Amino acid sequence: MYRRFSTALIAASFLLSQSAAAEEHVVVQKDKAFSVKSMKAKVGETLVFRNEDPFAHNIFSLSSSQSFDLGTFGKGETKQVVLKKEGKLDVECAIHPEMKLTVEVEK
Repeated sequence: MYRRFSTALIAASFLLSQSAAAEEHVVVQKDKAFSVKSMKAKVGETLVFRNEDPFAHNIFSLSSSQSFDLGTFGKGETKQVVLKKEGKLDVECAIHPEMKLTVEVEK
């Protein structure tokens, strides 16, 4: 019984340490702009997009390293994407084409 509990505790500790190691990068959308124009991140980390504008945004990327479409979301809402592969991501808003962000994803 002790051995089974010990193994489960070690496994749970490992999973918690892995999830704690993955960083979140918050990108705010305000005044029809991203809070940063470019950034670096690592595979496994998360981009969190937070809309602080009084209108909707639709964040997407058609980049060959990873494409995604987070759909339309309004003021106060957040959407996120986990970075799965290294490479350059060009991120845009489908509603406001002047909104652009470049993410260099590294191992």
